[in-house]
Amino acid sequence: MKYLFSIIISFFSIVAFGQAIWSKEKANAWYKQQPWYVGANFLPSTAINQLEMWQAETWDPVTINRELGFAAAIGMNVMRVYLHDLAWVADAKGFKKRINEFLSIANKHRIKILFTIFDDCWNPDPVIGRQPDPQPGIHNSGWMRSPSKSVHDDSTKWEYLEKYVKDILGSFKNDKRILLWDLYNEPGNSSYELSSLPLLKKVFEWARAVRPSQPLTAGIWYNNKTLNEFQVANSDVISFHNYNNAESLEKQINELQQYGRPVVCTEYMARTRDSKFQTHLPIFKKYKVAAINWGLVAGKSNTIYQWGTPIKDGSEPKTWFHDIFRKDGTAYDPEEIETIKKLTGKK
Repeated sequence: MKYLFSIIISFFSIVAFGQAIWSKEKANAWYKQQPWYVGANFLPSTAINQLEMWQAETWDPVTINRELGFAAAIGMNVMRVYLHDLAWVADAKGFKKRINEFLSIANKHRIKILFTIFDDCWNPDPVIGRQPDPQPGIHNSGWMRSPSKSVHDDSTKWEYLEKYVKDILGSFKNDKRILLWDLYNEPGNSSYELSSLPLLKKVFEWARAVRPSQPLTAGIWYNNKTLNEFQVANSDVISFHNYNNAESLEKQINELQQYGRPVVCTEYMARTRDSKFQTHLPIFKKYKVAAINWGLVAGKSNTIYQWGTPIKDGSEPKTWFHDIFRKDGTAYDPEEIETIKKLTGKK
């Protein structure tokens, strides 16, 4: 029944969008040519959120180059990176120039990029310009949703979103430095639930109209049947998030591989939830599932702190929640580095 539903949804997607989703054969042939990807969700340590990363005033290619170098040195070959609609609104030409510069830096380090377009997580009211300072000890205190809640909730304001999506994907649709497009991070988060489904449908429609050479995806992250079925049925490559233990991870990989498409994990690794490199990376390698953990270098995002468990004085937690390196490139846990290097072939 699950597979029949997917076929039905896929059919209607083709009709509605005017372009076929990649066939399973095409998707698997593409993935067969790829190496095993290991990487992180990347935000430079000097940025608190996507806007601070991408706006001209706070653009920091020196830090980006240094920190991608840390990743490359341990065998990482992919980074997931969030864009933001307001960076495009503020300066579309400059934004695209900075994207190109970022891709050039990553390419120098032999790192492919997975760009994420929309995001339902954290603060609801992003503003162009100076971004907030970190709140001591609070996880992701300055991260911003894209688009804002007011735009998300009002489809009459989506005209510029369509232009944004088509401009960004259209400008880079044949860029071999980009591995794939993650169109919508965690749709339904922030208590949006099914109110995110219309925008999720639209972003796939807009992206399909551009006909990018790279595959499209939107990752499964929680147990919402309607959203999950739409995401699976409309993604060329299936992606997912898993912050649970190794048994849970292997079970989910086996379930998702039943759809007959390549599988990519775009978020994992939360040490206090028993999601760790030592336990999880061997499983990802066993199934050749791309493994992209949350966080590379500890910085203004405060993702060394656990969700919902602030440390008010901002002191360092005994156990980091996310992230791998300190700003100077030293490792939080040298044993993790040895594991990553061994499995990526850097040791």
